[in-house]
Amino acid sequence: MLHFIGTTLFFVALVVAAVWQRPLLILAGVVAAYGFAWVGHFFVEHNRPATFQHPWLSLRGDFRLYFDLLRGREHF
Repeated sequence: MLHFIGTTLFFVALVVAAVWQRPLLILAGVVAAYGFAWVGHFFVEHNRPATFQHPWLSLRGDFRLYFDLLRGREHF
């Protein structure tokens, strides 16, 4: 659930950054996405996120999870 919230905030920041023409908002979206995901990993799941060793695979997996949740292939 925390991954979903963070990724949603990233997408919102991306759209707002484009509409308002404020590219720094993209950075805020990235911080929100990783912040929520890391809180989930460290304090809920008690594990280490893959971001530190495999950042691109981690990002790809996060987007896949996000869209699988939207399509109902994964459950909250």
